[in-house]
Amino acid sequence: MNSWQVGDVKISCVIEFKSTAPYDPERGMIIGATPEVISQIPWLSPKYVSPEGHLLMAVQAVLVEAPGLKLVVDTCIGNDKPRRMTRGIGLKTGFLQRLESAGWSRDDVTDVVCTHLHIDHIGWNTMLDEGRWVPTFPRARYLMARKEYEFWVQDKEDNEQVVAMGDSVQPLFDAGLVRLVEPDHALSPEVRLLPSPGHTPGHVCVAVESRGQKAVITGDMMHHPCQIARPELLARFDSDHEAALATRRRLLAEWADRPVLVVGTHFVAPAAGFVRSDVGGYRFES
Repeated sequence: MNSWQVGDVKISCVIEFKSTAPYDPERGMIIGATPEVISQIPWLSPKYVSPEGHLLMAVQAVLVEAPGLKLVVDTCIGNDKPRRMTRGIGLKTGFLQRLESAGWSRDDVTDVVCTHLHIDHIGWNTMLDEGRWVPTFPRARYLMARKEYEFWVQDKEDNEQVVAMGDSVQPLFDAGLVRLVEPDHALSPEVRLLPSPGHTPGHVCVAVESRGQKAVITGDMMHHPCQIARPELLARFDSDHEAALATRRRLLAEWADRPVLVVGTHFVAPAAGFVRSDVGGYRFES
């Protein structure tokens, strides 16, 4: 587990699983991220790409411990939930045990933020208990951007997303734990949401500021460090490619050459670093 201190705030990553993503022109996560393109970004190797030029990815939750706040940002895929991403097989991971190893019990969590409602960011919102989906963190407030929720609750075309809303979101409403918020909502003096639309309509990042130090948790405003060097590399599942690109360019320009620790939600370790200006764009200095 990787951890970083930002003033009075501790940020840690808890892995659900890691994967190697060979380039696939039809189904690959990052459009145009061919081995040839990746080879032109030398600083990616060996941390973030395989020797063959395949992208190394992680599905993980980010823990934020601030005064009066124990926050989980994004809750991965979850156990017992067959998804396309898992080839239709329900996972059986030790994610909750790893969370406990980090010193966090399920009852400790005060807040959960879903940067957006895709299946790999909401899974551990709930867990299977005697055949019922129940909140994994029973004492937490689950925060979602209102615009994000309203978009997905009306979408009946993607059957898997409909299923995910039913098993990973609706039980939270049934338990009275959801709080729909604006995309710039402040959770505490140190932690707030940062609007970052494009990947989904109501996508948010999570910004941290304490004692003059700053950090940001990206969610899916970018999926891999290659998008720092080449912001124009688009994610296949962006709902609005133009808006996603505009958001990525804007935020990278804001973070570049400044002391802002950037924590990539899907970045493998080391998942955090700084954006620095580079020839023709930016690089990630972990």
